[in-house]
Amino acid sequence: MRRCLAVDGHGMFYAQQKLGWFFDPRRLLELAREGPGVELGSAFWYTGLKDPSDQRPFRDALSSLGFTVRTKPLREFGNDSEQRQFARANLDVEICLDLMTVALRSDELWLLSGSRDLERLVETLRTLGLKITLINSEGMVPRELRNAVDQFVDLSQLRSRLEKSEALLATASQRPEQNRGEGPRAELGSPELIRPQPIRREVVICPSV
Repeated sequence: MRRCLAVDGHGMFYAQQKLGWFFDPRRLLELAREGPGVELGSAFWYTGLKDPSDQRPFRDALSSLGFTVRTKPLREFGNDSEQRQFARANLDVEICLDLMTVALRSDELWLLSGSRDLERLVETLRTLGLKITLINSEGMVPRELRNAVDQFVDLSQLRSRLEKSEALLATASQRPEQNRGEGPRAELGSPELIRPQPIRREVVICPSV
């Protein structure tokens, strides 16, 4: 089965901000590759930019992980030169073009977005045979989009699989002193987390406002 992943970076920043934790794009890719016979055929990330250098290290890190990064300049409004104000960049057209392009060679789409304008796209992809899974925070998805997909997954349910590793370490370090000194297993509470891990280039989702 070929799976496709599409992330509305700007919208998902606010979803994560509401939840109080941020997911690691690397771990998201790893999760998307899981499953018997699953092949991750495409992974897209969409975000708006204040200027060409905006979020450059983050975008470079996404590209090195395997994401195709699509960007569009944020619209600037107001006449105050001291305090620049920006409106959200709408990348729905780019999302539609990319997903229609890969639709015929994909079986499933994981969509991380909350844009109601994608409802018609989702309906069309389903008629082509794709299974659509929508991932977002509860309460931040319009009813029309949620009703159009095959499955909705609340992002909070994936916290243990996706949260950035340094956040997990910080949580462990705040536990009572009596739990310390028992070794890494007592600190972190998960055999998966105590196995030696390769050095990873961590990235943080930054707002484009």
